Amino acid sequence: MATVKMIADGVEDEEKWLTAGIAGLQQNAFYMHRALDSNNLRDALKYSAQMLSELRTSRLSPTKYYELYMRAFDELRKLEMFFKEETRRGCSIIDLYELVQHAGNILPRLYLLCTVGSVYIKSKEAPAKDILKDLVEMCRGIQHPVRGLFLRSYLAQVSRDKLPDIGSEYEGDADTVVDAVEFVLQNFTEMNKLWVRMQHQGPAREKEKREKERNELRDLVGKNLHVLSQIEGIDLDMYKDTVLPRILEQVVNCKDELAQYYLMDCIIQVFPDEYHLQTLDVLLGAFPQLQPTVDIKTVLSRLMERLSNYAASSADVLPEFLQVEAFSKLNNAIGNVIEAHPDMPILGVITLYSSLLTFTLHVHPERLDYADKVLGACVTKLSGKGKLEDNKATKQIVALLSAPLEKYNDIVTALKLSNYPRVMEYLDSETNKVMATVIIQSIMKNKTHISTADRVEALFELIKGLIKDLDGTPDNEVDEDDFKEEQNSVARLIQLLHSENPEEMFKIICTVRKHIMAGGPKRLAFTVPPLVFSSLKLVRQLQGQEENPFGEEESTTPKKIFQLLNQTVETLSNIPAPELALQLYLQCAEAANDCDLEPVAYEFFTQAYILYEEEISDSRAQVTAIHLMIGTLQRTHVFGVENRDTLTHKATGYSARLLKKPDQCRAVYACSHLFWVDDQDNMKDGERVLLCLKRALRIANAAQQMSSAARGSTGSVTLFVEILNKYLYFFEKGNPQITVDAIQSLIELITTEMQSDSSTPDPSADAFFASTLRYIEFQKQKGGAIGEKYEPIKV
Repeated sequence: MATVKMIADGVEDEEKWLTAGIAGLQQNAFYMHRALDSNNLRDALKYSAQMLSELRTSRLSPTKYYELYMRAFDELRKLEMFFKEETRRGCSIIDLYELVQHAGNILPRLYLLCTVGSVYIKSKEAPAKDILKDLVEMCRGIQHPVRGLFLRSYLAQVSRDKLPDIGSEYEGDADTVVDAVEFVLQNFTEMNKLWVRMQHQGPAREKEKREKERNELRDLVGKNLHVLSQIEGIDLDMYKDTVLPRILEQVVNCKDELAQYYLMDCIIQVFPDEYHLQTLDVLLGAFPQLQPTVDIKTVLSRLMERLSNYAASSADVLPEFLQVEAFSKLNNAIGNVIEAHPDMPILGVITLYSSLLTFTLHVHPERLDYADKVLGACVTKLSGKGKLEDNKATKQIVALLSAPLEKYNDIVTALKLSNYPRVMEYLDSETNKVMATVIIQSIMKNKTHISTADRVEALFELIKGLIKDLDGTPDNEVDEDDFKEEQNSVARLIQLLHSENPEEMFKIICTVRKHIMAGGPKRLAFTVPPLVFSSLKLVRQLQGQEENPFGEEESTTPKKIFQLLNQTVETLSNIPAPELALQLYLQCAEAANDCDLEPVAYEFFTQAYILYEEEISDSRAQVTAIHLMIGTLQRTHVFGVENRDTLTHKATGYSARLLKKPDQCRAVYACSHLFWVDDQDNMKDGERVLLCLKRALRIANAAQQMSSAARGSTGSVTLFVEILNKYLYFFEKGNPQITVDAIQSLIELITTEMQSDSSTPDPSADAFFASTLRYIEFQKQKGGAIGEKYEPIKV
């Protein structure tokens, strides 16, 4: 509390001192204006000196002092206008220049001297370089850091448009641009010394406060470098031989962390990129000489960023980069900096290499060896560190690894970088997953074509964070939604892998299978289906070709793929995921049917039936599975009589054993399609169709009776209407066993049931029945063979 009170008291006192200073300044400014209005030079100088004496205070912080200084600066502008008028009225500027030096105190004297000096230069009665040299030397009289900085800032401000630059009206004799540069450099050097000296003033406990104040004043010093960058006469040679070495000498020798960081950053920001490129040796040579605490990584990264943007601005400048061997110089500089700062945090190391990689990708996109060299250097520095635990460092590695993907828009190019996966090894499992997701997103966004097993192997090595558990991370620690999203992205990736060459495609499938089988049971439900469908796509591609088109023993054939598929789908039973496995077995059976491989198709059906019998116990899952089995079996044509009968008999048996009567009924009448296939004359057994339909009717009747016994009402007639529709289907298809009488009696049965008192009203069943009757009428009105067929049916 005491400290807070002291700070509060200090702020209050400072406000009082500032108010008093402003009041004194305004009072003297008032008298100065009166003297200016009456052209009284002596009084004008007297009151202006008194006004400027307010700037002699040591009690204000830099921020408050700046407020006072700006008020004085505004008044000095008016005074400067008065001095100009005086010279026009015949007053000698030389006399005026000497007169102001009689002011009693040195600080007001020097402010007045700079103001008159500005008018003196403009009058051109003496060379600008002599006056500037005199002013910059005289300002050494003020050695108090804050007062000295503001005085020299004023000098820089009033002289910046009066420097003897090339093409300037103050140019004078030859080589005067050297004098302009010398003046600014001298002013900069003195200001920097004052600025650095600030840290040693006052008690040690206020060090943090002083650093904050110094930070507020840094732009006063940096402004000199900005002025230098605006001098037209500074060409590359002068910059290389004079300007940069002098600035760097001051930066290195000041041995101050804040000054070194800020000034190096200033150099990079204010001078042209082409100058940086041509003086890389000199500039980079300064970095290892900086204090160990300076944030070199940020400054060096900004330099590389500027050079990268310069390279990207025009293809014409790229030869310059090659000429100066920019890459090797930057690479060596980074190595030297890291060596000179053994305690540099790993984040700094990675940031530097990340910036260098970005630079390399911009300047030398075709030189993959350079990019790989950067990644290799990064691996060397990371070796022995283990997995990174610093969040910022891991994010920087993700940025480092993402750069080649963004530049080339092609993971195939990144896969050629041998050190790419080695850098990924240092990511923790969570960040590894993030990076793997970035890679997959890049592939999907750019529709990258990965068509060889070797590249797939390299790719899956990169994304192994999603394929299997790293570091033994248990599954229960992973968020379920995140896990599903990750695995779905892997599934989409598997679908994208493709080669037109069947042999290569089979190798790709085997490579993917090897990786996903190591991923643990939880992932298989996501990754096995896309692999199965990719394999089936290859089967379709090979479909119909001879057993061994190339006469090679190892040639890829559908039979070989089906063997692999059988083993692959079998793994799903370990999860267990019987419903998914059953669906995939049926997909494989249908593909085997299309390839005329009866034993293979029969084996897949057998596996599906075994799963149904042994693993699927949920009644809803059973209903879905039976309809899938019936539908698949109906579409197959490869089976001989014996095999087909066995499979059909099993399917009808499963249908009759379902738990709920309505489910039984629907499954049984669906089985009728197994005995009547339109385009297969040898698969049209009208009697067995009729048997199925009659059996379905019996089950529907039993359902009605059970409903009546349990609820007192017979329930809906929906099942009867559905069976009627099946009768009409087979009637139209020409099944001789389905007669008009059978249809007629079924219509009457439904009508009677609907009119019964015990039936439950069901608007949807009524609408379904009405729609069926309208269909019969419509068929009658068609005329022709169909019309004749339907004519006898009375509705």
